[in-house]
Amino acid sequence: MTDITLQNFEADLLQASMQQPVLLDIWAPWCGPCRTLGPMLDKLEVAYAGRFKLAKLNSDDQPEIATQLSQAFGVRSIPFCVMFVGGQPVDGFVGALPEAQIREFLDRHVPTGEALEAEEDLAEAQALMEDGDSEAALQKLQAALQADPSNETARFDLVRALLEADLLADAKAAFSPVAHLAADTLTPHVRFAALATWIAAAERAEQGLDPAGLQAAIAANKRDFEARFTLAQGLLAGRDFTGAMDELLEIIMRDKAWNDQLARKTYVAILELMTKPAAAHAGGAQEAKGGLQLSGPSAVASADPLLDQYRRKLSMALF
Repeated sequence: MTDITLQNFEADLLQASMQQPVLLDIWAPWCGPCRTLGPMLDKLEVAYAGRFKLAKLNSDDQPEIATQLSQAFGVRSIPFCVMFVGGQPVDGFVGALPEAQIREFLDRHVPTGEALEAEEDLAEAQALMEDGDSEAALQKLQAALQADPSNETARFDLVRALLEADLLADAKAAFSPVAHLAADTLTPHVRFAALATWIAAAERAEQGLDPAGLQAAIAANKRDFEARFTLAQGLLAGRDFTGAMDELLEIIMRDKAWNDQLARKTYVAILELMTKPAAAHAGGAQEAKGGLQLSGPSAVASADPLLDQYRRKLSMALF
């Protein structure tokens, strides 16, 4: 448990909630219900075994923070509890609720034990990948997905790793449970849709390609888009992402609408495959009256000059 003040508000509440959910208990010494709720929250923090962090704020000692949070949520009484996730307040409750109701509240925001186990395996897998131990990384990714099948990052990383290892059948099996998300024409899952594009290219390459023959056909007819697209698929299957985009760009510059914009869609999918997601997704900064920032800064992915270059190329070709 941590006592929150103006001095540690940023580090021990906002920044801490980027790593794990933080429940802030706003209380006062004269408040009877606060004395009932406080020990219950202490007990729950222990019972949840690190799945959330408890912080407390004495509203008499820290009126600025208490007032601004109360105004942000339209609350005028205490005890008042606010859940911080990803650097910002996301939910709250008022009063000394029964333990069962507090557990229901916590369970809406706090990861399960399986999710925590999956995140640990995922972090280890990423470290192993960086060290070049792809076989051990694959085992960790499979363990992460087994622990938490709903972990989209683990599934994406596993399918990607399998494709990079040329294990197409295994990649398709791991991708199968989310294939419908990629195929949704109204709201497709962008990263899974990118994986579907890669899988399709790998399937085409598995059927057999003649790169020399395709290049000869293109040399004879610059508008042989079928040959150029097939060549791009082969390059994508071989993990030559920029080579594939170069071929697709030639199609886009000559005929943006070819085959229902297939070249553009494939180019965008490759950009997505090359993009590293931000480490965390915090909301935009919110300021209550008086200037106290109630949410942490958004995490921004570091710039990638190569990605920026190919985004500009696509923009110039389209517009």
